[in-house]
Amino acid sequence: MNSERPDRVSVIDPIGPAIERVKLMLFNPFDLRKWLVIGFCAWLAYLGTGGGGGGGGGGGGPHYTVPRGQHEHREQIRQDVEKAREYVADNSYWIIPVAVSVVVLIVVIGLLIAWLNSRGRFMFLHCVATNKAEVKIPWQKFRKHGNSLFLFRIVLGLIGLFVVGVPALGIVVCVIMLAAGSVAGVVSIPGIIIFSLMVFVLAMLMFLVKKLTLDFVVPIMFLQTASCVAGWREFMITLSANKARFALYLLFQIVIGIVIGAIIGIGFCVGLCLCCASCLLLIPYIGTVILLPLLVFQRAYSLYYLQQFGPRLDVFRVETEVVQPV
Repeated sequence: MNSERPDRVSVIDPIGPAIERVKLMLFNPFDLRKWLVIGFCAWLAYLGTGGGGGGGGGGGGPHYTVPRGQHEHREQIRQDVEKAREYVADNSYWIIPVAVSVVVLIVVIGLLIAWLNSRGRFMFLHCVATNKAEVKIPWQKFRKHGNSLFLFRIVLGLIGLFVVGVPALGIVVCVIMLAAGSVAGVVSIPGIIIFSLMVFVLAMLMFLVKKLTLDFVVPIMFLQTASCVAGWREFMITLSANKARFALYLLFQIVIGIVIGAIIGIGFCVGLCLCCASCLLLIPYIGTVILLPLLVFQRAYSLYYLQQFGPRLDVFRVETEVVQPV
């Protein structure tokens, strides 16, 4: 048997162990302090994550005329765009500084959240892997790991900004200009649709990289290395030999997401009947604590799936071993 390609890998088998992990960590026995501490690590791990017209085109020939109502609508859009442009030009002395300040503030807050989130990923993973409610130990022990993950996500975000964000903004501008009739003959609706599909595909690729990083590369870093790039290099050995299996995993994640969403939805509806419970879900830390069994299940499920690819990828062995990351 090839150690990189085991004979059998199932997306169903990890469900049972993941449920048992939830029971062991949170209910056997129930310990409120342990629940709150693990909930804090989970809150950091999911901080900032919550937890991307048709038919008229080309039908007109040489004798096609724009209907009166459509012409008036385009003229109104053109006038609104022109008014907005004049307003910005007349008030640029304060709009530009305020806009720059807001952008800088948003970037700083976003970077802080991403950094805390990256550190929290290893803290929460530590809790799930060792069945311990600890904050200080994993915060210090996996400092390099979290910082490496943070830098990797920054680079990934910048790549996404240029290959997805900028083109998406261009599409929005083209749609507005097309609606105003100022780019007629240069930009077509089919062209915008095709370009939008290309941007969507690129966005999905970026999402898959992020998903695989958090689900599998982070556990590999936890076990073997403090570098996210080295973790990806190690994961690619397994991924390249099991592309179909990981594709099935990603598809099954949609099913799990639907089930978890349904559970949360039902809980929210029941909470509405109880008046205050649904409001508690909206409070960040409290909401995470309430949803902790679902978050533990999600984290444990990906770990048990990865476990099927061999003992070297078994995160749960740290319960009996002392891990000394490189």
